[in-house]
Amino acid sequence: MRLSRRFAPVFAAAALVMALPYDAVPHARGGHEKLTAPELFGAECRTTVTGSRVVTYCHNPYPETDHVSLHIECARWWDIDTDSAPVDTAPAATVRLAGRCWKEIRSVWISHEK
Repeated sequence: MRLSRRFAPVFAAAALVMALPYDAVPHARGGHEKLTAPELFGAECRTTVTGSRVVTYCHNPYPETDHVSLHIECARWWDIDTDSAPVDTAPAATVRLAGRCWKEIRSVWISHEK
């Protein structure tokens, strides 16, 4: 009697799995579709903010050209936010982007385009 109490959860789990419909079992769902790897794209960028100046270095390790732009949002309402023109970052190339505000910087980000 002790043996059956000890293995009761195991027997219950086995009975539950056997009672499931065939479509609920993961291997039965057809899983024959080929999984495609995610497309690798986008330069890796490192940004440094020093006072009111921003310098960003972007390196593209992938085989497609990436067009990167630097966007700077200034903290003061009267200070003009800037967006740089897209710069081509060829495969295995590094580009430097720089910009500034008159006073403090609120945020900086980089955008990527194919």
